[in-house]
Amino acid sequence: MPANLPPHLKAALARLTEGVARSDITRRAEAISQTYRGGGGSATIRSENDALAYALARMPATYAAVSACIEAIAELDEVFAPASLLDVGAGPGTATWAAAQAIHSLQQFAMLDANAALRGIALDLARGDGRFKQLDYRQGDALVELSVAHEADLVVASYAIGEVADDRRAKLIDLMWRKTRDVLLVVEPGTPAGYNRIVDCRTQLIASGAHVIAPCPHRMPCPLAAPDWCHFTQRLARSRDHKQLKNAEVPFEDEKFSYVAVSRTPRGTHPAARVLAQPSMTKVEIKAKLCNRDGTASILAIPRRDKEAYATARRWRWGDAVQGIS
Repeated sequence: MPANLPPHLKAALARLTEGVARSDITRRAEAISQTYRGGGGSATIRSENDALAYALARMPATYAAVSACIEAIAELDEVFAPASLLDVGAGPGTATWAAAQAIHSLQQFAMLDANAALRGIALDLARGDGRFKQLDYRQGDALVELSVAHEADLVVASYAIGEVADDRRAKLIDLMWRKTRDVLLVVEPGTPAGYNRIVDCRTQLIASGAHVIAPCPHRMPCPLAAPDWCHFTQRLARSRDHKQLKNAEVPFEDEKFSYVAVSRTPRGTHPAARVLAQPSMTKVEIKAKLCNRDGTASILAIPRRDKEAYATARRWRWGDAVQGIS
C-alpha cells in the first residue's frame, strides 16, 4: 500500500496554502511540534493557519502509519469490508483519508474532534472529493460526542487517546468499543509512552471480549519488558516543501508507531509470528526478532545452509506477519 499522500489530497493542501507565507507556516509548525514534544496537545492549534501548519507537517506521517495498520488488518482479515467509518479525534481527517484510499467498500464517514480549527481544515480538504458525499464531522468533547454517535463498522483513533487525561481514557476506549460494529483500530506514537497506552488499551479491550487481529499473533500479555517496547516504522518520501517545513535534509521520513486492531468476532488463524524489528543478515544467517503465536518473544536464527527457510526470511521486513516458520 502506498505510504505517501494521494495526489488529490496533496492538491487540496496546495490549494489551501495559496497566498500563505511559507515562513509563517514553518514558524507555526515548529511551535506546534515543540508543544507536542513537551507533552502538550492540539489545544495549541487555534487558528486556520495553525491548523494548516499542523496538517502540512503531520498528515504525511500519520497517513503513512494508519495506511500500514489498515494493510496489516486487510492481510489477516479476508472479510474486512466495512461500509462505515467513525474517526475519533480526527483532527484534519488524516485517518479518514487513509481509510478511504485503502478500503473501497467505505461509503459513510463520520469524524469527531474538539478542535474547531482542525475541523475547518478537514472539511476544506474533503470538499469536492466524491468519496466524502456522506461525511459528518461533529465538534466537541470526545466522550460527549461518542455517547451520541452512530455505530460504525470501522472505528479508528489515530494519535488521539494520548490527548485524553488518564482518568478519562478507559471510558473513551469503552465508548469506542461500544460504537464498533466490527473492527476498532487504535494507533499511537511509537514511543515507550505510546506503546504503554496501546498495551493498556489492548488489555481493556480483550477483557471486554475483543479479538486481536494485529499486530499481536496472540491475545496473551505482551512478552516484551522495559526498556524494550513494541513499535513499527513506515517510510515516506518528503517533498521539497515538507523538507523545508521540517527543517530536514534527508528526502524521507521514518514514522514510528504502535497500534492494536481488534474485532467483534474471531478472524481465522493467527499468523505464526510478527516481525518486531528489521531482520539482520550476515553471510551465515539471518536473525529475526519475533512475537510468537504462543505469547513469547524470541530471536530466530535461520542459517544460510537451510536454503528454503533462508530465502523466505530474506523477504521478511519489520512489521510483517509470518505465516510459517521452518
